[in-house]
Amino acid sequence: MKFAWTAIATALVLGSPALAQTPEETAAAALEAAPVWDGHNDVPIQLRGRYQNMIADFDFADTTDSGPDHPNGRTMHTDLTRLETGAVGAQFWSVYVSANLDEPEAVVATVEQIDVTRRLIAKYPDELALALNSADVEKALAEGKIASLIGMEGGHSIGSSLAVLRQMYAIGARYMTLTHSKNTPWADSATDAPEHNGLTDFGKDLVREMNRMGMLVDLSHVSEKTMMDALDVTKAPVIFSHSGARAINGHARNVPDNVLRRLPENGGIVMVVGLPGFLSEATRQWYGSYQAEKARLEALWQGQPESVEAALEAWAEVNPEPKATISDMADHIDQVRKVAGVANIGIGGDYDGMATGPVGMEDVTGYPALFIELARRGYSQSDLEAISNRNMMRVLKQAEAVAAAQSGMVPIETPVPE
Repeated sequence: MKFAWTAIATALVLGSPALAQTPEETAAAALEAAPVWDGHNDVPIQLRGRYQNMIADFDFADTTDSGPDHPNGRTMHTDLTRLETGAVGAQFWSVYVSANLDEPEAVVATVEQIDVTRRLIAKYPDELALALNSADVEKALAEGKIASLIGMEGGHSIGSSLAVLRQMYAIGARYMTLTHSKNTPWADSATDAPEHNGLTDFGKDLVREMNRMGMLVDLSHVSEKTMMDALDVTKAPVIFSHSGARAINGHARNVPDNVLRRLPENGGIVMVVGLPGFLSEATRQWYGSYQAEKARLEALWQGQPESVEAALEAWAEVNPEPKATISDMADHIDQVRKVAGVANIGIGGDYDGMATGPVGMEDVTGYPALFIELARRGYSQSDLEAISNRNMMRVLKQAEAVAAAQSGMVPIETPVPE
């Protein structure tokens, strides 16, 4: 894939003489050689929420006029034009449905989301290519198309059934986040009260079955104990499709250092997220204060929502929300490098699953700016290529190798306990 802004990079790659690359040149050359493989984009749930999965008239070439289709007037973060500007060469499209759904409803909704994602990919054959394995990704990149993979966000999507898990794989899902915001009957979430002390025996067998098939185990959203249990069981590298480093921001969704220290042996990666509340500790603290003030006002003005809203707006004017920046996101990448190493870093923006990205990376066009910041911090071109693309390619190939080594094994039949 060629990008208009990478003429300098092309010259460098072809061997044109240069004394010393600027950060801009280093980033451009890296992204030309290895376009971003992003771990998490929520366009599918936008298609469901805005358009009820009816996309015959949906224009993915340009979604900058999509604000009126959103209750808060928010324009989508993603379209084909902006993906090209952002140097995105491969994308995991996140198939998310609410964790509040009963499991049977979640299964149906997830199949619908996979269906609409595959229909979107098929609608743009010159720009997108469905990728089911690493060879498909390599072929798409060579053809200048965006390799389009599918990931399921939340274990509630399989209805606690290994048979459903296998069928989700059969129709295209290539990773599953073990939980979302709530526990499943077999795994603890990072943002729910612990119920299982990590993974149950069924949950451990589920990880083994994912290994057997070649489906990536995604540990974003799970509790620290679930992370540890999954690392104990898995034979393949894990991913965190969209997480930060807890040492930089204390959110429970971020990865603690003791888990990061295990990644080099496992071979897994943290695909660093762009969601401001997971990046900036000041933003996280502000949100806690905001929620506390909201609760206080609701207690004072019971049954008077207009008074609560007015008072909360007045509080926010006096206490404006701190803004996360590209530098904050780079700090998380620095922390993962410090504890785990460059080989264990990827990118997982979470675009279209949040209100906005950090300042300077509000939508998918912002990735080059992040890589320029990393180059300024001393990351080499080979480091940047590893982060943008090559680490994720290695992970997928290793997962495929683990599955190939188990090709003679029969499917696991463990039922979830009543």
